[in-house]
Amino acid sequence: MIPIIKKYIFTRTCLGCVLGAIGGYAYYYFIGCQSGTCPLTSNPYISVIYGALIGSILMHKPSKKNSESDTNNVNEKTQ
Repeated sequence: MIPIIKKYIFTRTCLGCVLGAIGGYAYYYFIGCQSGTCPLTSNPYISVIYGALIGSILMHKPSKKNSESDTNNVNEKTQ
């Protein structure tokens, strides 16, 4: 794989992680559970970690170009 593409994927994943962490803290701050019985929203650390994980997963999706070219390569090899 070309190093620039690897760097782009890494940067995109890190950006998703940071944005997710900010979103997780915002969810804790504005919507969070006051009684402490909600496992995800009662603790800011858990909310931030959960948000960062979800953000990095959403931003790390493979692009459609790569998926199509991989499928074409597999079809060419089998023919």
